Amino acid sequence: MAEWWRAAVLTARLMVGQRDYDLYVGRRRRFDPEAQVMSREEFFRYCQEQRYGGKSVKKCPC
Repeated sequence: MAEWWRAAVLTARLMVGQRDYDLYVGRRRRFDPEAQVMSREEFFRYCQEQRYGGKSVKKCPC
């Protein structure tokens, strides 16, 4: 049940453009353990800028 709830929350967040920070960190660590990871606040600002304020369309680092 907890796994279903997490999937539902993730889906709802993605529908409104809010990325999952923990998922981002996990992927960064899995593919490059030495990679620098943005703080939660930096990640939020980056994704908001990409969604609403950027001049070009770029993929969020997730």
